[in-house]
Amino acid sequence: MADPESYRPATGTIPTQPGVYRFSDAAGRVIYVGKAVNLRQRLTSYFADPALLHFRTRTMVRTAAKVEWTVVRNELEALQLEYTWIKQHDPRFNVKYRDDKSYPWMAVTWSEEFPRVFVGRGKKRKGTRYFGPYAHAWAIRETLDPLLRAFPMRSCTNGVFRSAAASGRPCLLGYIGKCAAPCVGRIGPDEHRALAQDVCDFLAGRTNVLLKRLERQMQEASDNLEFEKAAVLRDQLHALRQATDSNAIVLGDGTDADVIALAEDPLEVAVQIFHVRDGRVRGQRAWVADRTDDTETPGLIETFLLQLYSDVDGTEVPPEILVPEVPSTAGLIAELLTESRGSRVIIRTPRRGDKKTLMETVARNAAEALALHKTRRASDLSTRNQALEEIQQALALPTVPLRIECYDVSHLQGTEIVASMVVFEDGLARKSDYRRFVIRGIDGSNDVAAIHEVITRRFRRYLDEQTPPSEEGPLLVDPTTGAARKFAYAPGLVVVDGGAPQVAAAVRALNELGIDDVAVIGLAKRLEEVWVPDDEFPLILPRTSEGLYLLQRVRDEAHRFAITHHRGRRSASMVESVLDAVPGLGEVRRKTLLKHFGSLRKLRAATPEELAVVPGIGPRLAAAIFEALAGPVPEAVNLTTGEVLDSEPAAAPSADRG
Repeated sequence: MADPESYRPATGTIPTQPGVYRFSDAAGRVIYVGKAVNLRQRLTSYFADPALLHFRTRTMVRTAAKVEWTVVRNELEALQLEYTWIKQHDPRFNVKYRDDKSYPWMAVTWSEEFPRVFVGRGKKRKGTRYFGPYAHAWAIRETLDPLLRAFPMRSCTNGVFRSAAASGRPCLLGYIGKCAAPCVGRIGPDEHRALAQDVCDFLAGRTNVLLKRLERQMQEASDNLEFEKAAVLRDQLHALRQATDSNAIVLGDGTDADVIALAEDPLEVAVQIFHVRDGRVRGQRAWVADRTDDTETPGLIETFLLQLYSDVDGTEVPPEILVPEVPSTAGLIAELLTESRGSRVIIRTPRRGDKKTLMETVARNAAEALALHKTRRASDLSTRNQALEEIQQALALPTVPLRIECYDVSHLQGTEIVASMVVFEDGLARKSDYRRFVIRGIDGSNDVAAIHEVITRRFRRYLDEQTPPSEEGPLLVDPTTGAARKFAYAPGLVVVDGGAPQVAAAVRALNELGIDDVAVIGLAKRLEEVWVPDDEFPLILPRTSEGLYLLQRVRDEAHRFAITHHRGRRSASMVESVLDAVPGLGEVRRKTLLKHFGSLRKLRAATPEELAVVPGIGPRLAAAIFEALAGPVPEAVNLTTGEVLDSEPAAAPSADRG
């Protein structure tokens, strides 16, 4: 990697005007594009003390070998030029949103003499009007079927059309009323184009206008005693309403809007968008992107809006765009979109009402899309192999770490300290090998000492379960039951949640036990830095690394497992402390209560009559217990994570005492 000082421009040579800059590597490839209101102020920040930079930014400036800039007149021009360069150079350190699949759309070939409506995917063509995209092709066809009954325009291919014209007989659609049969002259080009325009109006969301027009024409035909024409219009009206009803009404005011929500974690971001036209959801799309820089949510939204609307026709831009957080450049983006649309476009965050409710629905869909993407990514065999190989190479391990163990500590103000051990084998969670530890030899919040204790206990058990030296090697299963021994397997890699102090504590524990062939690293949550023993600076894995992604999943699973255990123990201690004040309720009866109801939640929800049926608990004692449990449960906060903990979990799980 290059030293940033080797290509740093002199501060005085950098202009203070607005502009766009690009970093290039030694081969001349553009690796990052950005904009700034003040180029000098922004660019100088990249060449500050590397220790003060976010590690992703630090990686970018070390990969680059040159920085160039272009001065523009204002921030609006900077915004336009920035996206032009991003689109042109596809820089690796800029966030790029890509569809997780090919979404179908509905198209009308407006440039043809007799326009055709059809469902398709892929590249768009000139002279064709597109509507959507939609989440499912079957949903489009369900809408198209009644729509063609109301407006029987052509939907056949060019080959079928020419064949019918040559034979003088329409295809089946012409006989069943789903096509006006322009191929055999039943309808002229102008009349057929009017039908196509009605279909376009419906797909664009202008359904109320169509319904009112058909109702007016039906009434006029009836008043003129043209009952056959009125019956045809009635059937068209019914078919149009059927097509309209297939789209759920979500906004009663008939709003045209795009509703956008994000779900993100330190490595990836998922974006979901609902296209609402005339108050109904007409389309839905999803994207997932790797987070290649430290951009916050407003910046991610800005990038997404530019990418989403840069290539669409102005007629596809809605007058209202709803986002979870308004970026600082929202006014500039709205100005660009207003110019493209030809009328005012606003970007805002809904605060109340139906639009806020819809935003929450879109956010849930984004979260589900991100979870599904992670599940698919984790279950892919080649991806898991790649991740393990990347970890081996990055840590210079002698073999691929097929078994990875991760440890996390959770406590509440130094009390109820617990630790978790989760196991991943071949890149997948092995939940049967998960273990929980209750930390007893430590007072106060001392994560370092807790890590030392749990590593000592786990590997002491490992040593205890080894057979005496023999040709057969260690005994991995219990000779009596045939079950696998809990701690008989040594991991290829130990991961602790934390930085250098936690890693040093784990290494010290292993050294005290005489174990020197187990690799140890720490993964710090804030910046996803990998800490290696005896190294002054952390190891920075590429942001798109599958190895980093696997380590993050292992660490997050250990955190979840520890928090679950901690909640159970904390809730149990709270309930027991409340029950201590009940006269006549000793330890034996408390255990009987918990065993009878099976969980603390069920115990708190029990009525006095249900409590009274427990052996040893009479009506009077049951009433006293009910009154004691009826009080509010105190709120608890995990001071390690800042998380507000739930107070109503199931009964506390068991823990290994090893």
